[in-house]
Amino acid sequence: MSDLPIGQHALLSDRHSAAVVTSDGCVAWLCLPRFDSESVFASILDDGGGHWWIRPSGRATVGRGYLEGSMVLRSEYRTETGAFELVEALELRAPTDPHRLGVGAPHTLLRTVRCTSGTVDLETEFRPRPGYGTVVPRLVRVDGGLQAVGGTGTLTLSTAVPLVVGPEGTATGRFRLGAGDEQAMAVQYRAADESPAAPYDADRIAAAIETTVAAWRGWSELHQRYQGPWRDLVHHSGRVLQALSYQPTGAIIAAATTSLPEVVGGGRNWDYRYAWVRDASFTMRALWVAACPHEASDFFDFIAEAGATALPGRHLQIMYGVGGELDLTERTIPHWSGWRGSAPVRVGNGAWDQPQLDVYGDLLDAVSLLIDQLDPFTPTLRDFVARLADAAAAHWHDPDHGIWEIRGAPRHYLFSKLMCWVALDRASMMADRIGMPDRADGWRAQADRIRDAILAEGWNPAVRAFTQSFGSDDLDASALMLPLVGFLPPDDPRIRATVDAVTAGLVDDRGLVRRYLAGPDVDRLDGSEGSFLLCSFWLARVLAQDDRVPEARAVFERAVAHVNDVGLLAEEADPETGELLGNFPQAFSHVGLVNAAWEIARAEERAAAGEAGTSERSR
Repeated sequence: MSDLPIGQHALLSDRHSAAVVTSDGCVAWLCLPRFDSESVFASILDDGGGHWWIRPSGRATVGRGYLEGSMVLRSEYRTETGAFELVEALELRAPTDPHRLGVGAPHTLLRTVRCTSGTVDLETEFRPRPGYGTVVPRLVRVDGGLQAVGGTGTLTLSTAVPLVVGPEGTATGRFRLGAGDEQAMAVQYRAADESPAAPYDADRIAAAIETTVAAWRGWSELHQRYQGPWRDLVHHSGRVLQALSYQPTGAIIAAATTSLPEVVGGGRNWDYRYAWVRDASFTMRALWVAACPHEASDFFDFIAEAGATALPGRHLQIMYGVGGELDLTERTIPHWSGWRGSAPVRVGNGAWDQPQLDVYGDLLDAVSLLIDQLDPFTPTLRDFVARLADAAAAHWHDPDHGIWEIRGAPRHYLFSKLMCWVALDRASMMADRIGMPDRADGWRAQADRIRDAILAEGWNPAVRAFTQSFGSDDLDASALMLPLVGFLPPDDPRIRATVDAVTAGLVDDRGLVRRYLAGPDVDRLDGSEGSFLLCSFWLARVLAQDDRVPEARAVFERAVAHVNDVGLLAEEADPETGELLGNFPQAFSHVGLVNAAWEIARAEERAAAGEAGTSERSR
């Protein structure tokens, strides 16, 4: 099993699929040709999952970073005899439209090694295991490399390194580089009904890396305009969110991996390689800050098309496959031990058919924010907006499973009611823009009914906080969203009391916020979980909205202290050690970072304007 810290991994993406690579030169996770395809390499979850190493033969130190403005990774290694750099990317083609990064990506992983000083001895090991480790492919020598035949497609390994092919689908090689020497390698995927790819030569690999860097930089220069505090982190998070989007449809995945645990050795291990409506809607808001969301229409077209079968008549599904697939039935991979023995490993996600009422508000809040990019509305999208509002009006009083997808009996979760209010509030405000002015009053009246219910049943005077569900004493960090969506002002005494309660009851010893106090009595799952980075960023946002800027900055800094060496965040952090936990990298965490930085920037602007006004009046 793998025990390398999650934080020592990095992401590569071509906006079709993702590779997760380690600080010691291993491709430890790769699914082809899509984010949610079966894995080709998966040693992050089990040694039997397959891997592709390029590493020094002896001990080495390493420093890593993405090439500026890109998701192309460069790792610099220093050994006892010399130094070398490893550059890695999932290939992008030069876009004919710089807004549409990833069109026609050839499903190719590129890796180049160059000795920068002295001499270095290196080794490579190519051990693909398609089908979640169930297939041992046949390795066939071809001019310029190898082909791995078996599973749902063919892999072509391009390399000039002499390889020894073992009997169990593994190829190994050793090579020495002197200063200035290079080796270039690539793995290309072709589906079973396609002809295998011809190997790339070294010049083509080098050119493909240059093209990939240029494509990412072109997108970044065109889209990224944020100039506030933590600018570099915000811009990088914007690229990470773009890297987690599926270009052919506009779907946005929650994370690149499955089953990285919320607590080491526990069973809270889920598959996040799908398009959650909630996560994707939050991501669209973050991209509005970190990068012009040119893909907004693609995303909403995807959701409207995927959800067309759900409304009316049943709840909008909360997640989809990246191609719009509906059935994401969950199963386990029994022959895998999981990261640090954290079993079970799951593929699919059993929450796919849960009713979760907040999705209506998540979507309509994003539509209202991005309305200028979406206008003029297509008839399909206009109709979808109206059906979302009507569904919120019809179902807001139903119990559901809530934002955290708690696998118990449905309850009247506060956040779900809140987001139904958001759905109707935003729909009433957009009624003229979508050509339905006659619907505004009805939607507003329903929003007012929900508001009255939340104020009457969501506030717990004994706890002095808005709590997890109506009639509950349990704290939940999602109550912090009340001011963030405009339900109550941040200086409302009930909001301030809720902030105080969350701080006293859910903040761990490292200053990070838990979602809620997990355990079998609350969510019917064994064990606990880490502290949730998104919730920590929510707290920073609420404090900033209340103009408590020093406190907001302190919370933000505690959260971003968990960014790894290449600027990535997982879902959670261990409350005792601070080690990253959960699937990686996590869109929610980067969404939180972007939005919190922006909120703090706005608060600082207000403070500066106020000081300027005071100074002017004193003259």
